[in-house]
Amino acid sequence: MSQPLTSKLGSATPILAATVLLFLVSLVLQPESLSSSSVLGMLPFAAVAAIVAVGQTLVIQQGGIDLSVPGFLSLTVVLVTHYPDGDSARLAPWILVAFVVSAVAGLASGLLVSRVGVTSIVATLGMNALLFGAVLAVSGGTPTSTTAALRDFATLRPLGVPMTVVLTVVVTAVVGVIVKYTAAGRRFEAIGSSNRAARALGLPVNRHVLGAYVAAAVLYCAAGVLLAGIVSAPSAFQGNSYLLPSVAAVVLGGTSLLGGRGNVVASAVAALFLSQLSQVLLTSGVNSAVRSLVEAFALAVGVAVYSVDWGRVVAFRHSMMRRAHP
Repeated sequence: MSQPLTSKLGSATPILAATVLLFLVSLVLQPESLSSSSVLGMLPFAAVAAIVAVGQTLVIQQGGIDLSVPGFLSLTVVLVTHYPDGDSARLAPWILVAFVVSAVAGLASGLLVSRVGVTSIVATLGMNALLFGAVLAVSGGTPTSTTAALRDFATLRPLGVPMTVVLTVVVTAVVGVIVKYTAAGRRFEAIGSSNRAARALGLPVNRHVLGAYVAAAVLYCAAGVLLAGIVSAPSAFQGNSYLLPSVAAVVLGGTSLLGGRGNVVASAVAALFLSQLSQVLLTSGVNSAVRSLVEAFALAVGVAVYSVDWGRVVAFRHSMMRRAHP
């Protein structure tokens, strides 16, 4: 029997409540962060972070972690800006090339993890180095202005809502429905929960791990294309700031770092939470180093909240109190 929507998406409730609370606190303590210009400036980048977090969620659900996020984003940005070189007529072919290159790179990472047995950290760290090598080979490390067509598309505001946000909602909804409401998606989560048990049952574990890395790479590429349109002259290392937030968003969204349990909607909402938190710190005059520390702290809190068996902690505390006061 299929579960209702509220049950399927229930794990998004804590981070959704935390996000609403953050916006209310922002309204009181730092209202400048909620001005129309601040919100419209923050939302496109939050949308990019959300798509990246959705991709990272898929990898983590299969018991891995993807450290090649910066490389995928940066290479995509370089491919869709450097080669078109401001000519909108040459943009579409290079967007297609970026997706193909990303899918192949994701396939390579997935093969290393699923077939060769390389750990996800080593495989994706090595892939990140290769991708940045390609970035330097293509661009020489120098930024190139984005095309007018991509800029105009990424900055569209249908009904006043940034196009990046609209696309992110669509992407998150599609991935969420596939994972939660299809047989393939349920099998994907079940395999991630226990690879060993899945192998014993004869389920295609390697195929699902491989699919997670390819799907994540395609999502990173989509985020990179949008990022190239948002930033008028993106740097060759534009993706560097998205690795830690992507992992933090996944953890804050309640996805288990051990694999299996996960919710892409919660991860996307957590990306919005982190973006608004960064916006509050930015308007408060806090430097980037402190903002990174706050993101790391948020990651630690997420790990503590979702990974610790608090029932056992409480039971242990009660046991110790009974021993101390017989």
